[in-house]
Amino acid sequence: MPIKILAINPNSTASMTGSVVQLLSTITPSDVVFVPFTAPAPAPPSINDSADCQTSADVALPLLLPILADYAGFIVCCYSEHPLVPMLKSHTSSPVVGIFEASVTASLHLLRPGQKFGIVTTGRVWEELLGAGVHRFLGGAGEGVFAGVESTGLTAVQLHEVAKEEVERRIGEAAERLLRRGDVGVVCLGCAGMVGMGEAVGRAAGRVKVEVRVVDGVVAAAGVVVGLVRGMRA
Repeated sequence: MPIKILAINPNSTASMTGSVVQLLSTITPSDVVFVPFTAPAPAPPSINDSADCQTSADVALPLLLPILADYAGFIVCCYSEHPLVPMLKSHTSSPVVGIFEASVTASLHLLRPGQKFGIVTTGRVWEELLGAGVHRFLGGAGEGVFAGVESTGLTAVQLHEVAKEEVERRIGEAAERLLRRGDVGVVCLGCAGMVGMGEAVGRAAGRVKVEVRVVDGVVAAAGVVVGLVRGMRA
């Protein structure tokens, strides 16, 4: 039997869920299936602040509770301290992984001595929210390794509605500002809607003339949850 993992998009934009699952299909082992879940309205089409996070969690949780036993693990595809992660952990012993936490952890493994990681995200409100989230997640371990957050000014939905050239320009400019802070060796894509958009960061690194590794939170979370499920079955 395949390992079934539920890929949860807590916003109500199905096209974003499709992009996530399409990416996962290219990296998924043959014995793993990622099943998409999109929260219905009144979950917001784009999660743009903490209130949207809570609303989306409140909508999604009652729909997820009856199907938890059908899946070996879960990833929550919102780049935030999303309340659905601890909510689900209260109701299942299967692994529940948020893409924010997975990408921060992956960054620490990729940093070379003296390097820092940073995040490129969507709206400006996330600069403060994600910065505070990193410090809560890492505690004192974040001192000296976190370079901060830069935003594109686009919402998650706009990442797929605005012209590709404009999206890439904005991601590149945000990444360039981040890289010019110095000693940034890893950049996290700070939105599930940025799946597959790491090349814009790579081009920014070329302009700044630095080497950088890009962490996609969706990919990082998928790797973590599959590894955890396999480990629990061993």
